[in-house]
Amino acid sequence: MNAHEIDYQIVGSEMQYVEIELDPGESVVAEAGSLMMMDGSIHMQTIFGDGSDDDKGFVGKLFGAGKRLLTGESLFMTLFTNHGRGKERVSFASPYPGHILPMDLSQLGGRLICQKDAFLCAAKGVSVGIALQRKLGTGFFGGEGFIMQKIEGDGLAFVHAGGAICEKVLAPGELIRVDTGCLVAMTQDIDYDIEFVKGIKTAIFGGEGLFFATLRGPGRVWIQSLPFSRLADRVLSATRAGGRKEEGSILGGIGNLLDGDK
Repeated sequence: MNAHEIDYQIVGSEMQYVEIELDPGESVVAEAGSLMMMDGSIHMQTIFGDGSDDDKGFVGKLFGAGKRLLTGESLFMTLFTNHGRGKERVSFASPYPGHILPMDLSQLGGRLICQKDAFLCAAKGVSVGIALQRKLGTGFFGGEGFIMQKIEGDGLAFVHAGGAICEKVLAPGELIRVDTGCLVAMTQDIDYDIEFVKGIKTAIFGGEGLFFATLRGPGRVWIQSLPFSRLADRVLSATRAGGRKEEGSILGGIGNLLDGDK
């Protein structure tokens, strides 16, 4: 294996964190701001690039950092290394209610495609880059744009998703339709596209948006019940004076008028 072999434990139910146990010399890379706590012999270092290899040279690191910048992430990642003589632990927390999913890339074909903010941390040697959507419709209307995260390697990676998680194993040709914001991750063989909601009344008044994702097997798909965008919309709606609990339908504004709200 090129990636470091790490041990881990996921703690908690709805607000989880992952505790990673490192042998002497082992390292884990993580997004900035995800650290929860670490033992005394763990050393933290800011690195430039995609986190996969310190020996790529400046051009390689610059290219890796540029790919991360396109996904909306920082140019830098944080490397945590055990400089002690025994096992040491470092923990990373999820940013909002949901679950942390351990992904063994060696059992997933070496590549995982994720929504842009899903990656939490991974064993050193795993790279975090971009996956461009080749279909124009998917890029414009798929909820994630043209660019998603691509996690590659042969080690353990951890992704975060909101609410409850559903894992689907799709047979060749098997199709499911998913709200565009609920897709968390998929293996590289999944055929991902978007589809227009049929029926003008459903599209305009249904409150579910105009498009949903179509995922066709073979492969594995992970789906979240609470996308962060949906949670943020509800919080924003609740903070507005006289806000209603509509589902997003254009009738919500009419309801406010009927209630006497301005």
